Amino acid sequence: MADSFSASWSALLAAVADLADDDFGRPSGCAGWLVRDLVCHLVIDAQDVLITLVTPADTQPTRDAATYWTVTHTPPTGEDPLDALTVRLAAAYQDPALLKFHLDDVGSAAGRAARLADPAARVATQDQVLTAADYLSAYVLEWTLHHLDLTAHVPDAPAPPPETLAAARALLERVTGEPLPAALSDTDALLIATGRRAPTPGERAALGPLAAHLPFVIG
Repeated sequence: MADSFSASWSALLAAVADLADDDFGRPSGCAGWLVRDLVCHLVIDAQDVLITLVTPADTQPTRDAATYWTVTHTPPTGEDPLDALTVRLAAAYQDPALLKFHLDDVGSAAGRAARLADPAARVATQDQVLTAADYLSAYVLEWTLHHLDLTAHVPDAPAPPPETLAAARALLERVTGEPLPAALSDTDALLIATGRRAPTPGERAALGPLAAHLPFVIG
């Protein structure tokens, strides 16, 4: 639980820490967002993790790591009001070093909280109850997809670790109820299934009827 969370989150924080200032102005893999906007979103995500881990629940879990996520087939446009707010917040930082510092500060705290969490503890978020183990496991998919988003147009940035790519793929298959072709690497499977890139003709053939149901937009 905490090991997979920590591996994916630590790798993502390290990738952000290694970015050059110019990288923050590059596009990310998220529609309508630059890298700086994505990093600002990660700050908000880290805050959410901290809040959730200190919000206990006394009822039975209503979701697990897979059912935590909802699936649609409509890719985001970047025009959602919350997305637009994230862009304005990111622009307010001006100096990328300040954004890096804030993510490292809040992100490190989120990582520590995850390591200290009781896996069996029940926590509440978005009117749902999960065990801490399931909540943190769910975020392995979030961190891994956003790591791919971060590096989409930053070719020198490190990729997510193989073990977190594998864990994210397995969770995505649970979320969607659709096994992805073994011929696809974990990275390609995640990118194609979530609409982050179009499949090649060969990949489309491997996907078979599933290709008509893509993308799976996870939120």
